[in-house]
Order: sequence, then C-alpha cells, then structure tokens
Amino acid sequence: MSAFNSIQHKPPYGMIAILFIGAFISILNETLLNVALPSIMVEFQINPTAVQWLSTGYMLINGILIPASAFFIQRFTNRSLFLTAMTLFTLGTLLASLSPTFGVLLTARMIQAAGSAMMMPLLMNIMLTAFPIEKRGTAMGIFGLVMFVAPAIGPTLSGWLVEHYSWRMLFDIVLPFAIFILVYSIFKLKNITPQRDIKLDVLSIVLSSLGFGGLLYGFSSAGDKGWEHPLVYGTIIIGIISVITLIFRQLRMDEPMLEFRIFKYPMFALSSAISIVLSTAMFSAMILVPIYIQTIRGFSPMDAGLLMLPGAVIMGLMSPITGRLFDKYGARTLAIIGLTIVVTTTFFFSQLDMEMSYVSLMVLFTVRSFGMSMVMMPVMTNGLNQLPMEANPHGTAMNNTLQQVSGAIGAALLVTVMNNRTEAKTTELTDAAMVAMDPNLVQSEQAMAEMQGQIINEAMLNGINFSFLVSTIIGGAALVLAFFIRRVKSDGTIEKRDEKKKATNSVIAK
Repeated sequence: MSAFNSIQHKPPYGMIAILFIGAFISILNETLLNVALPSIMVEFQINPTAVQWLSTGYMLINGILIPASAFFIQRFTNRSLFLTAMTLFTLGTLLASLSPTFGVLLTARMIQAAGSAMMMPLLMNIMLTAFPIEKRGTAMGIFGLVMFVAPAIGPTLSGWLVEHYSWRMLFDIVLPFAIFILVYSIFKLKNITPQRDIKLDVLSIVLSSLGFGGLLYGFSSAGDKGWEHPLVYGTIIIGIISVITLIFRQLRMDEPMLEFRIFKYPMFALSSAISIVLSTAMFSAMILVPIYIQTIRGFSPMDAGLLMLPGAVIMGLMSPITGRLFDKYGARTLAIIGLTIVVTTTFFFSQLDMEMSYVSLMVLFTVRSFGMSMVMMPVMTNGLNQLPMEANPHGTAMNNTLQQVSGAIGAALLVTVMNNRTEAKTTELTDAAMVAMDPNLVQSEQAMAEMQGQIINEAMLNGINFSFLVSTIIGGAALVLAFFIRRVKSDGTIEKRDEKKKATNSVIAK
C-alpha cells in the first residue's frame, strides 16, 4: 500500500474533537498569563526581568521540544503521547494555581510547556493521517480554530479575569477542562498513527536545544536588553552554530531526529518560506497595536484586548470556510487574495495618527485578520500534502519550529526598528523644539514636561508607523512568493499550469 493511500477510511471525529480541545486550552494558556504579569510581580515582589521568564521559559521549552516531536510521534503511539502531554499540562496547571512562591510558579509553567509542546505537532500529524489529501483543507481549516483563535482571545479573556479576580483564576478556569480531557481520553483515545522502532540521537537533541533554544532566547531578549548585550548576541551566535551543525548531522544520518531532506519537495519548501516571511510580519499588529492603543492613546489593557477580539472571531469563523475553499480551488488563489488584504491593511496601519478612532482601528485589525485567515493554513496544508506519509511527523515538527523561531525574529526585528526610529525622531524633534523656543521666555516645569511628553508620543508614533511600513514590505515578499504556489494532487504530484487550464475549460464547456 502506498503512503498516499494509507489513510483512515473513516476519520475518528470523536477522538479528533478531544484532541482539538486539549490543543486549544494548551495554546490558550500560552498567552493567557501575559496580562497578569504585573499582578504577579506585586504578589511575589519580583522585578520585570524575573517575571518575564514565565513567558520566556514557556516559549523556550516549546522551542526545545517541538523539533524533537518528529521522533516522539514516530517512536510512540499517539495515545501514549497525548496522555503524557495532557498529564504534564494538568499537573503544571494545578501546581501553578497553588504555587506559594515564584519559583514554584515558574516550575509549574515549565511543566505546562512540556505538555503543550507536543499538542500541535501531534494533532497536525493525526489530521494528516486521518484525512485524504482532497479533504485535508476542510479538516485543517477547523484546525485553524486552534492555531489562531486561542492565542488571539487569550489577552482579552485574561484581561477580564485579572480585572475582576486573582491571577490564579487564569489557572483555575483551565484546570477543570484539562482534567475532563485527560479522564475522557484515557477511556476513548485510540491509536491511528504508525510507529517505528527508531533510536533517539542524544547529540541531535543537545544541538536542537542549543540551536532553537538559543535563537528563541536571543531574539526574544533583544527588544528588552538590546542587541549589544552579550547574552543576546552570544545566544544567537550559539544558536546559529548549533543549528548549522544539527543540519549537517541530520543529513548524514539514516534515521534523523528531524529530517531536513523534506525541503527537496518544492511545494513544502515554498510553503515554509511563505510561512517564515508571514510569521515574521504577522506579529507587527499583535505587538505594535497594543503599544499604540495603551501607551500613546491611553486606552486600558482591556480595551486593547477587546480591539483584537472581533479579528479572532472572524478568523475562527473563516477557518473552516477557507478549508473548504482550499479543497475546491487550491492554496494559490486564497493566498494571493489573503496576502493582498494583509499587505494593504498593514500599510494603512503605517499611517496611524493621534486622531484615528477606536472603531476604525478595530475594523482595520479585523479586516487584516480576515486576510490572514485565508493564508496560513491553506499554504501550510498544500506544502504538507506533497510529503509522503512517513515524512508527515517531520513536516509538522519543521513547520511548528520555523513558526516559533520566525515569530521571535519578527517580534525582535520590529521592536528594534520601532525603538531605533523612536530614538532618532525624539532627538530630531527635541532639537527642533529647542531651536523654535524663544530664549527670552522662561518656560515653566509643567510646560517643559508637557512638551517633552508630546515629543515622546509623536516620536513613538513615528517609530510604530515605520515598523508597520517595514512589515508591509516583508508581507509583500510573501505575496510575491504566493504566485509560485502550485496545487498538490491526490497522488502527491504537483498540478501543472496546462492541467489547470484544461480543467477550467472543461468546466466552462459544461
């Protein structure tokens, strides 16, 4: 039986549903804590650098374990993997809720991350195993609900909970769902993915951890510590050297931990390139809009979260629809239309001023989210469709790893661009104000403070706009790449232009 025919005849919808819920709450938990960090600082009397490790540590554990997920998915059954992951996540959630000290809370977050890291690659691999190529778009469209909606609603939900309850409620509200999913899966979860008796290469794990972990930490710390900090450029250099060494080692192995030879499949390589570019640009709105809303315009964190909520709802509603459209028309048309919307709306975000209404910002962000919903999953699914069945674990692990790293790089790049532009503009505006100031008039301290505040806000606004402009250019690169997408047929081959024209002419003739 060929790899492309070894698909489940009847997809296990009940099992997939429980996996969806498990993945949803684990990804939701990743962004749920961000708004609560100030409250945690006050309770445990710690500084911002220390509390940030609750987010950074979670991300690092994901960056270390996700590349190794290809090995775990091939070596162990999907049932044992999910039960282990869900057990770790549940224990971590319980420990976090009860944590008496910051050290215990940080340990709990690490345990949570160890469980959640396996969720996305495992769920994606099960989807690829359970559905044939011609139906994967619809299935992966529903999968987009987990991938995009969970992190989007996290800040809004946590903002409301922290405003009305203790930060511990963020864990208390997740815990019952985690326990239910764990108990239900013990009785109902079955095995559908094939296993192989492969051995784990310890050196590959070490290189992967140093490589991807170093890159994630270095780029994530750049916005706070600055690029000149030894810890930033040191970990990035270690990460680059380790990743290069890892690639060469994997290419020489018969049973690699992470198969880099999958990039010989052109549609997978192209989908990875588009995903990297888009992930780099995608974080612009998620990072810059809250800064603009809260710091410059003076809205509350809750308002910032609510502004993004309609976009999350639109992405959730569109994901299954986009999946069906992908099955019917392929990824190319969807990607071109979606990226055109994303690039256009990102450009409009580069024209922000002090007067733009809250509703206008919400509409613009929602339209941008609508465009984003038409791109990520269709492009990713089209690339995975070209891989043979035995390469699916490597494809899902590679996709998730590249998104983590490119997201961190994109966030660091855009924050750096914003900061540099803000500093330059502050100097320029301050010099201009000093020249224009009448030396014969004595300025009061209040007037000077007001002038300085206006200069800082105007400079930061200029920095945000310039970062969005850079993001627009990056998104434009993804749009250009989208024109090279070709549809993958049910036998794993790429549809050629003349085949598509014949099919179109046949439909027209009928």
